[in-house]
Amino acid sequence: MASKALALPRIAYLTGLYPLVSLTFIEREIAALRDLGAEIHTVSVRETAESQHSGAEGRAAAASTHYLLREAKNPLRLLQAQLRLFKEPARYFTALRTAWRLRNPGLKSMFYQMIYFLEATLMADFVDQKGIGHIHSHFATNGTMVALLTKELTGVPYSFTLHGPVDLFEPEGLKLGAKAENAAFVAVISHFARSQLMLFVDQTHWDRFRIIHCGVDPTLYADAPALPQNADGCRLLFVGRLDPEKGVHVLFEALDDLMPTHTGVTLTMVGDGQDRAKLEVAAARFGDRVRFTGYLDQAGVAQALADHDVLVLPSFSEGLPVILMEALASARPVVTTQVAGVGELVRHRETGLIAPPGDVQTLRRHLETIIVDSALRARMGAAGPSVVAADFDVAQEAAQLANLIAGKLGENPRHTDTDST
Repeated sequence: MASKALALPRIAYLTGLYPLVSLTFIEREIAALRDLGAEIHTVSVRETAESQHSGAEGRAAAASTHYLLREAKNPLRLLQAQLRLFKEPARYFTALRTAWRLRNPGLKSMFYQMIYFLEATLMADFVDQKGIGHIHSHFATNGTMVALLTKELTGVPYSFTLHGPVDLFEPEGLKLGAKAENAAFVAVISHFARSQLMLFVDQTHWDRFRIIHCGVDPTLYADAPALPQNADGCRLLFVGRLDPEKGVHVLFEALDDLMPTHTGVTLTMVGDGQDRAKLEVAAARFGDRVRFTGYLDQAGVAQALADHDVLVLPSFSEGLPVILMEALASARPVVTTQVAGVGELVRHRETGLIAPPGDVQTLRRHLETIIVDSALRARMGAAGPSVVAADFDVAQEAAQLANLIAGKLGENPRHTDTDST
């Protein structure tokens, strides 16, 4: 564990897009590191729309974030950065060669690598001006490429958090191996994510891959009322992006046979995304028993969990969903799918029920089980908070991350006794 006395360098948190309503876990992590005494400057490659700023915290994060592309649009600023960095031509041309070497075939990749290099020169200028001693990036995409090139330009070390699934869709195209090999360490959100990274990186680097969960603040959910063991109906809740990978159409198929026979069942859909209009049309067959709220901030999600009985997340693709942590912290059981690291959090028949992704029949069977058995709901719900407190508390996770940033790698990845069989 880190303490407030831990000597930490000044840290730049770098992402491709920040802040976003779907990335509030990064805001929580930064806040927890600041509670440990870390001085953190947030940097984003691109600016985000106001609609993506979640509540007062999101607006404050947007106002204090440094945006690289905004700087790049100013030719004078871009030229100034090149002139400052060119005082050390060896570093400058080493970084330029690295950018060229890590390109993919084709003109498009060459073009983007040059953009990443220019963004890195602006990042390097920012690093020098602010006295940054460490860069941490979330996701293994463009932000981490900028961090790698910034290290070449300045010598300042970087690390990144590997999430998945996006990080793992095209690992060779993302140059995942090179990014991991050049990093001071890689924080991976699950054993599953770590194992996938190990596929693309030589064994000599594996000892720097550390499991750091994207945690939650359990106190935000502690006031959720306990689930009654005898109650009419069942209030289902979905929270997430309304995109194809979340598997909501499979959920609707599973509900087709359940809604007519279980008249007290309702479903609330929290979130937004490219599939929303299509899903609203599909949900019309359920009448007013399915409603859409749009995005909610952290407090709104906490309240929604408190007002419902079960969280349902039927995804085809995930990393390790924070909403599942929030549900368990709220003493709410979950019905979800076995993808990526989900089984490292959700214990089948202890804190929730797990179905194979895309399996309508099993999902339907699990939903019916949890709908008709209020005692099971209450028992599984009651088991959730201790799981989150033990392994998914953001303060504890931030303390482990702080130790890594301070150069204290510690022991090899933590073990888990979670059993999803």
